[in-house]
Amino acid sequence: MNRRQFISATAMGSAAIASSFYIPASAAGKKLKIALIGTGWYGMVIAKAALKEGNVEFAGICDVDTDHLTKSADELEKLQGSRPKTYKDYQELLDMKGIDVVFIASPPQWHALQFIAACKKGYDIYCEKPLAYDVKEGLAMIDAAKKAGNIVQIGFQRRQSEAFKRTRAFIESGEAGKILQIGAQIHYNPNVADTSVQSPPPSLDWDAWCGPAPKLDYRPSIGHFQWRLEKEFGNGHLVDWGIHHIDSIRMIMGDQMPESFQTSGGIMHLKDKITTPDTLIAHMAFPKAPVVWQHRMWGTGSMDPSTNNGIFFYGEKATIFASDSKMVVMPTGKDQEKQEFSIPTPGMQERHVGEFLDAVRNKNASALSSTVEDAFQSSASVQLAMIAYQTKSIVRWDTEKKSVINNPEATKLLKREYRGKWKHPG
Repeated sequence: MNRRQFISATAMGSAAIASSFYIPASAAGKKLKIALIGTGWYGMVIAKAALKEGNVEFAGICDVDTDHLTKSADELEKLQGSRPKTYKDYQELLDMKGIDVVFIASPPQWHALQFIAACKKGYDIYCEKPLAYDVKEGLAMIDAAKKAGNIVQIGFQRRQSEAFKRTRAFIESGEAGKILQIGAQIHYNPNVADTSVQSPPPSLDWDAWCGPAPKLDYRPSIGHFQWRLEKEFGNGHLVDWGIHHIDSIRMIMGDQMPESFQTSGGIMHLKDKITTPDTLIAHMAFPKAPVVWQHRMWGTGSMDPSTNNGIFFYGEKATIFASDSKMVVMPTGKDQEKQEFSIPTPGMQERHVGEFLDAVRNKNASALSSTVEDAFQSSASVQLAMIAYQTKSIVRWDTEKKSVINNPEATKLLKREYRGKWKHPG
């Protein structure tokens, strides 16, 4: 079988899988009662994905913004025919009777505390990425899940991408030869909201929203949806969006965490608008092949805009470009033709949530694509790359001991101090 036949055959296999996707196994069995923490944009994305899979009910929801809470309760009532109970305090939500599953879609500074509290209650958990805000939180979350013995899926939904699965199969077939280097990037121009300090909306409890993170002066540019580019909440573009590609690279290559990190960049264009780099190059020494991440949040990005969002695998026999729904192969040698294959994955988010719900019903954690241990490795990889940026140093990582090697300044940043009444779990 030649290269084109191989990719075409695997793409047809993907289409066959996609055609059967809308008959979810998760519709079988008892109706699962779900509690949702964080009812903003992505909280409702995963809630609707669960409802589409079927035979679930959102019994309770929680948010520190009463406007979000009311609107989401209204929408869920229309979608499922019953109105969920509403809470401002997630601890009160977790005390509800009859809950089977907890969905966590709050900003990253809250993930660890809410996740660990849900583990102590014995609930199965679907938690959005990144796993945690800092590395020590992530380790504490692994320990909590081990003690609970619960079913946990983390929101790396691109593990469901048929294009990435075909890329993995193509590399494993040997058609690309040995992969010697990998490049990943997401170039884009963000729309930064109002950066002026002002009072938060009346519906929003800003102190509770910040939680264990520093309580910064409120401005729309760091609040709802916009927190991703604020250092104290989202920790920047690599941690927010780039983490998906780092996770996909690990899945495709079957790799662990990098052994060292070296990162450079800065805020070159969006000065006084964001607090994380708009220009970044991160070198990550993964065991199987070095990875270079880059992003530019200004200008045109790549010369070819079609590659602004994706991953390059540089092999001895071919270079592969992979993104959510396509795979492009350029064979090595003169006068070779670039081969492009469309490999869409309908309902990627629904698949990921549905896989979790099936695992809960069948009590089968082995069926999950993104476990807490696996998600820790992807999350810690981008967190350590940002620590290398912040310390302007090479950061070396001991995978066995899960610690930084001979770098006191970097070690300090594995765990940040919590604010006020909150206690760090790490």
